Amino acid sequence: MTSLSALQLPRRARALLAELENRAVVCDLYSQSGAAVYHDLAGVGTEEIRELVRTVRGLPGPVLDLAAGSGRLTLPMLALGRDVTALDLSENLLLLLKERLDQERGRRFAERCSVVHADMRDFSLGRRFGVVLLGTSSISLLDERGREALYRAVRSHLLPKGRFLLSTLDLHAAAGQEEAELVVTGLSGRAYRLYERWERADGRRVVVVFPVQMEEEPLTVCTTAIRVLPADLLVSELTENGFAVRSRTPLGNQTARHRDVLLEAEVAA
Repeated sequence: MTSLSALQLPRRARALLAELENRAVVCDLYSQSGAAVYHDLAGVGTEEIRELVRTVRGLPGPVLDLAAGSGRLTLPMLALGRDVTALDLSENLLLLLKERLDQERGRRFAERCSVVHADMRDFSLGRRFGVVLLGTSSISLLDERGREALYRAVRSHLLPKGRFLLSTLDLHAAAGQEEAELVVTGLSGRAYRLYERWERADGRRVVVVFPVQMEEEPLTVCTTAIRVLPADLLVSELTENGFAVRSRTPLGNQTARHRDVLLEAEVAA
């Protein structure tokens, strides 16, 4: 977790925190306190899910869902009839996933899903998969060394001709537009105000999440700082680490600032 004092927060977010004084409880978006907010926000937007479902439907074999979280991609893969292994480092998010699997008793999702608490940079599952997924731009959580370790682990877990599907966020901001503010409605219907700052110097995207209903007690404010990894950079890294990139697909509506991209790769011959 990056400490709050180490982050250069968006100006409006800093001002709001100052106004709230001791009312705000600030936590990392990936912490136990932030898990419910992350789950709510991760459920927003279906373009990536639709594209992954379309792609995976044409690929054989079991699925490994890395950084699976609370199951944003795990459940759609199970709905395709696949056996899925869901791996994540957050025990809190995996508890949410197990609850969601239990709620799908009629479709017996839990019978076809293995939930694994592990680090996507260093895991050994003793089996191989037709598809390895890393969605929701989760690769941005890793530094260069972490991504190299991830690539090694993925290579060792792919079946011959298996595919590695990963998404990233290309972030483009004109000069003087490093900060942005937007309102997002979560899966639950709850509204959040997101303040974003792009740290050009080190390529980080700092995000602060407030509930729109500011009278909540306690008022939970979530922060995170993740790297902005352009698709061109990841294509180059994948190639250097023994993969051949087979496709590069834009996801959903491409705005002037945010451009989501899905990469499809396989181990190079």
